[in-house]
Amino acid sequence: MYIVGLTGNVAAGKSAVARIWREAGVPVVSADELAREAVAPGSSGLEAVVEEFGPHLILEDGTLDRPALRTRVFGDPEARRKLEEILHPRIQDLRDAWLDAQDEKGEPLVVAEIPLLYEVAAQGEVDGVVLVDAPEPLRLDRMMAHRGLTREESLQIMAAQMDPRAKRRQADWILENDGSLELLHQRAERLLESIRREVGGS
Repeated sequence: MYIVGLTGNVAAGKSAVARIWREAGVPVVSADELAREAVAPGSSGLEAVVEEFGPHLILEDGTLDRPALRTRVFGDPEARRKLEEILHPRIQDLRDAWLDAQDEKGEPLVVAEIPLLYEVAAQGEVDGVVLVDAPEPLRLDRMMAHRGLTREESLQIMAAQMDPRAKRRQADWILENDGSLELLHQRAERLLESIRREVGGS
């Protein structure tokens, strides 16, 4: 089984690529989905987050107030580090279990969407890396337009990640997302065809 690590800085478009590939029949595991599972009501992850950051982050339905937590940690590197210490091992365990299940099914090609792949040095856990990238001004516009964030909040989140130029030097494939969604769809499909040919995934 060949594991593609799908990554990219915030608002680069990696989740859109993951969706396109999933629709094309490739098993895809999303880091965001795993992160939600890691802090689901009743989980040890949620208990650890509440112990570290306080019970005020729990909504009436018992779920974690993720936007409030995001606001709390992105302006505080130490708080972000503590959150990552809680979440990353749990997310990794969930991803490993998912990969084991795909391997047992005999899947030839799977995709793991890992936004912070290079930041947490996870490139050794995948067989090849696809980096989705877009110009910084475009990513900034997307964050403010689609996520309701201020310019300052957006820049703060962007600054917390590794420079995409350093990631481009390490990635096996680079998928440019500097145009329309239709163009991204075409490029993502072409790249998937190329990867399938290269690794033998049908």
